[in-house]
Amino acid sequence: MMDINQFRDHEQVVYLHDKETGLKAFIAVHDTTLGPSAGGCRMWKYDNEVEALNDVLRLSRGMSYKNAVAGLKLGGGKAVIIGDSGTDKSEALFRAFGRMVDSLGGKYISAEDVGMTVEDLELIAEETPYVAGLNKGAHASGDPSPFTATGVFLGIKAAVKHKLGKDSVAGLTIAVQGLGHVGYHVCRQLHEAGAKLLVSDINQDSVNRVASDFGAETVDLDDILFVDADVLSPCALGAIINDDTIDHIKASIIAGAANNQLARDDHGQALMDRGILYAPDYVINAGGIINIAAETRGAYDVTWVKGKVEKIYDSLTVIFERSVSESRPTNHIADELANEIIQAARKS
Repeated sequence: MMDINQFRDHEQVVYLHDKETGLKAFIAVHDTTLGPSAGGCRMWKYDNEVEALNDVLRLSRGMSYKNAVAGLKLGGGKAVIIGDSGTDKSEALFRAFGRMVDSLGGKYISAEDVGMTVEDLELIAEETPYVAGLNKGAHASGDPSPFTATGVFLGIKAAVKHKLGKDSVAGLTIAVQGLGHVGYHVCRQLHEAGAKLLVSDINQDSVNRVASDFGAETVDLDDILFVDADVLSPCALGAIINDDTIDHIKASIIAGAANNQLARDDHGQALMDRGILYAPDYVINAGGIINIAAETRGAYDVTWVKGKVEKIYDSLTVIFERSVSESRPTNHIADELANEIIQAARKS
């Protein structure tokens, strides 16, 4: 039913079915060596509970690696709520989820992810203090999406410099899949920098907005991964790099905000074999969790956040250079770098 290896190194997995509200949710705590686990809560209409469990396990492990490489004093965790974010939300449901988070006593700090809004988090925060990314409160900083987008933009620039030898994205064609909170701001920064945009999203209103605001060319959902572009930027859901898609991707760079873009770890090698540079997702999309981490430090300091986000460019450059010198895929290099940081902290 699922890959048992997904459970490797996880400290705790919690399942809740609240009959009164209909809530079905998982929280996965992967590792707390560096600090309390932190990661967004995703609401998605999964086909079944096994699919949701697989997702939360992969996402939580990715958060451990993301927080480690970003130099944060946070471990990795994630939550998923099974449901349609368009029709299934209610105050009672989010309060029930908040009580679930609170029962962990601070071992997991929740934030915004796909299908969730700051307003949803504020309802969760009525039941627990272990929520970040709010619009109100002593250290609230609001929606972290713009910081995630900035990190992705800088990561695209790092990849373009490494692969194409260019210091700017001006004149390049960049295909963006997913135009939500993060995708929109990625498009804005790319447009301001002079890139040509090809875009797609399941929400036609989002497509129309980006086309109107940034002069983007719209592409069919089934075609966006395979268009002629210099850069493919996946900013929707994961597992889009798989056995069915790899051979048809024309872009020479993949650099986007989506989590778990590789369906399997060995797909990183497949991309390398095709000469496609892959920016490991949890490195390039760390801007949001960096902003969340600032809230957990005490007094929120936007200068600290911006400084950390800017280092995403440098981290990716190191990974790209090691990949070349060692002739190994970038995702393997990133995983080793993260594990080295976690193991060093564990020993100390």
